[in-house]
Amino acid sequence: MKNFAYISLILLLFTACKPTSNIVTSKDVAVKKGLYSEPKSLSTSDIKTAEIKKKNQNKDLAQKQTAPSKTIKKATGVNFKNDDDIVIENEEASYLIKQIINSASDNLGINYRPGGTTKSGFDCSGLVYSTFKKFDITLPRSSHEMATVGTKVDLSNAKKGDLIFFINRGQRRINHVGMVVEVNNDEVKFIHSSTQSGVIISSTKEPYYNRTFVQINRILM
Repeated sequence: MKNFAYISLILLLFTACKPTSNIVTSKDVAVKKGLYSEPKSLSTSDIKTAEIKKKNQNKDLAQKQTAPSKTIKKATGVNFKNDDDIVIENEEASYLIKQIINSASDNLGINYRPGGTTKSGFDCSGLVYSTFKKFDITLPRSSHEMATVGTKVDLSNAKKGDLIFFINRGQRRINHVGMVVEVNNDEVKFIHSSTQSGVIISSTKEPYYNRTFVQINRILM
C-alpha cells in the first residue's frame, strides 16, 4: 500500500512539472486562454450599432474626466453589467475584428484539406478567405495574392485581424497565410490551417515560424 502511494506521488509530481505547449489545437483550450468566445451572428446594422455605442461611451467618459468635480454626473452610456450590451474589451480590436477572429476560431481542430474552404477541411488561404467572406469582405483566393492587398506593417506594429505571411518548405514566394489573434509584446499569435495539424493557433516565437516569417498586411483599418 505504501509503495502504491509512493508511486502515485511520483507520477503526480511528474505531471505537474511537465511543460505545456503554446499551440492551441481546440476550442476548449482557446476558451480557457481567453482567445475565443462563441461567435454571434452579425448584420451590418449590428456592427454599426456597436461602433456607435462605443463612440458614445468614449464621449461620456471624456466628459466625465474633464468636468468639474461638483458637476460630475453618473455616465449614461453603456451599462457594463447588462449582458445584452456590446462591450469592446480592447480599444485596438473593433467589434468587427473580434467577430472575425471568433468566426475563424470556431474552426479550431478541423483538418487540413488542399483547396478546402468549408468545415470539411481548409487549406491556409481557404480558412482566411472563407472567414472574411462571411462578413462580405472578399480577398484573393491564394496566400500569394492575399499578400498583395492591404497595407504592409512591421511585425512590431501587428494588431488583431492582420494577415501574417510565410514562405514554407523552401519555396521562393509566399505560400502560407494566417490571421493574427493576439499580440503580447514581441510575440504574435495567429490562427491558420497547417498541413500537419489542421486549424490551430501558433506563435511567431516558435522557431519554424520565426524563421519563415515574411510580412504582415493590415486589411481592416
